[in-house]
Amino acid sequence: MRRQNFTDDTVDYAAVGATQAPDLMQYPPEHSVPAEDAWRIGSGEERFAAASELLLSWAPLRSGDLSISDVRPASGGGYSGVGFDAEGAPVAPSSLEPEQRFAADGTPFVSPGAGVRLHGKVDGHRADAELRVISVFEEPRRVGFILGTVGHSIVSGEELFVVEWRDNDEVWFVVRAFDRPTVPSYRLFASRLRRRRRALFSQYLRAISPLYTS
Repeated sequence: MRRQNFTDDTVDYAAVGATQAPDLMQYPPEHSVPAEDAWRIGSGEERFAAASELLLSWAPLRSGDLSISDVRPASGGGYSGVGFDAEGAPVAPSSLEPEQRFAADGTPFVSPGAGVRLHGKVDGHRADAELRVISVFEEPRRVGFILGTVGHSIVSGEELFVVEWRDNDEVWFVVRAFDRPTVPSYRLFASRLRRRRRALFSQYLRAISPLYTS
């Protein structure tokens, strides 16, 4: 069943949080193309912790020909992110501001409301965009965040990145997304949009998984 849109004026699309909807692949936001994939990347608590730290230090967006700049954590009076309940419905975020953490090179970790610029290409497809962190979650066996477009991209939409430590001790990396093309060449040829998304997913996996070889 399609959810009602939750609108947030800090991003350039209406369906904020839709990547968490169980029926995303069947009922994506209007005029968008959904995508999802999942990969087993190891097992055990140590692997989960290592992959989680990579994820929260922006590793998927900092590998290969992708890079980030201008990481801007939300200020005290600014946007504080969006919270979601177990069904993916938006709820008010916590009023408590978590302590800002940093990667080894000094880059601020992913945090609710943070802004970032993405640069680069994947398989010839431009990936440049202005992005905002919609939500961050750190649970005992599930860590991830939602990233939404603010502008300056050939698509408008959202990505969900998750590292899961499942009950069978396996660790999985899950990515879900929806893209609405903003330029004619991608509106006319949906296959180009899907190729771009597949290339991005492969790049993200390469950054997180030591098992990735192709």
